[in-house]
Amino acid sequence: MLASLRKAGSLARAASAGQKRFLSIHEYQSVNLLNSYGIPTPKSVAAHTPEEAFEVAKQFGSTGSVIKAQVLAGGRGKGHFDNGLQGGVHVIESPEQAKDYASKMLGAKLITKQTGAAGRVCNAVMLAERRDPSHEYYVAVLNDRNIGGPVLVASAQGGMNIEEVAAKDPSAIITTPIDFESGLDKATALDLAKKLGFKTDGAQDEAADIFIRLYKIFKDKDATQIEINPLGETADGHVLCMDAKFGFDDNASFRQKDIFALRDVTQEEPSEVEAQKYDLNFIKLDGSIGCLVNGAGLAMATMDVLALHGGNPANFLDVGGGATPETVKKAFEILIADPKVKSIFINIFGGIMRCDYIAEGVINAAKELSLEVPLIVRLKGTKEAEAKAMIRQSGLKIIPFDDLDEAASNAVKLAV
Repeated sequence: MLASLRKAGSLARAASAGQKRFLSIHEYQSVNLLNSYGIPTPKSVAAHTPEEAFEVAKQFGSTGSVIKAQVLAGGRGKGHFDNGLQGGVHVIESPEQAKDYASKMLGAKLITKQTGAAGRVCNAVMLAERRDPSHEYYVAVLNDRNIGGPVLVASAQGGMNIEEVAAKDPSAIITTPIDFESGLDKATALDLAKKLGFKTDGAQDEAADIFIRLYKIFKDKDATQIEINPLGETADGHVLCMDAKFGFDDNASFRQKDIFALRDVTQEEPSEVEAQKYDLNFIKLDGSIGCLVNGAGLAMATMDVLALHGGNPANFLDVGGGATPETVKKAFEILIADPKVKSIFINIFGGIMRCDYIAEGVINAAKELSLEVPLIVRLKGTKEAEAKAMIRQSGLKIIPFDDLDEAASNAVKLAV
């Protein structure tokens, strides 16, 4: 039972984490954004064909460059492509080599520790000039719930997993609160640069300016997080953002149209992209029981109950309080498009949402989509009696239950 409880909790956390849906952008797009705010980076140019990569590599001359696969996942350097190419980051010595690597990367799927076995398609590569730092730092701007506002998190131990640094040596992490309105002042930024150990006055000044401008981007663009790892100090005393990851708040899409125009849906789960078009809160998982529920809390509880009975949810799906028969039908289309789904469990508590709306959508979907997988339905609340009558009169093989445990247990048994 303890193992089941742990499993249920992990499923709920997975769904909860997925709900955030913060927009991420590619590295080359992040570099362009940094440069637009006057933040220095190694010279970097994106290419979308092998021929473009060849021409871009010419710009770097004898110094050579680095080619990086542009997929929205960490661990690219240690990943591998589905065509056998090892690594998503390579040093380039010539334009011909750039063309060769680009031809193998573009159109292939890069598989890393973050993508899962399916990988993510590489539609672009970025070529960056080679600038070897003499020391690597870490810096991030994010919201801190404990402080109740934005903070700048920095460490002199950059170029590695910051979570590991924090676990091994918490004193290596410096957290600096930032006033939301006025931002980071120069004196505080300089003091932080000195604490981190930037060697020269010039490097300290450059680092301080970067800290200040990173927060300006964070505030201007409604970012949820900006992570620079590493922030490099070069042998000639300059400071450069060597790699960048951005996250943006989806709730700000209406006023950040330039940022959200950068969204690359090829990097996202297609079923989740389709669900978003209909305002369905859908997260794909790896199980065999399709779930359709109203309310995020009830959806997570439903997943937990299924797990407690030995089942594996195929998804998190909250249709919300304003669902219509049409959106319910679309939800069904998304569920049955997954070949792993062997049964579907509908668990509705009708408060704002009317049970008869759900029933109408279920009946229409079952008829129009020639539903073959077992369908287990539990309806409670507003218009419950009417909904149950509609299901009985439909003549369809829909299995109704009142008890949650009994319904979940049967959904698990039928998912074989």
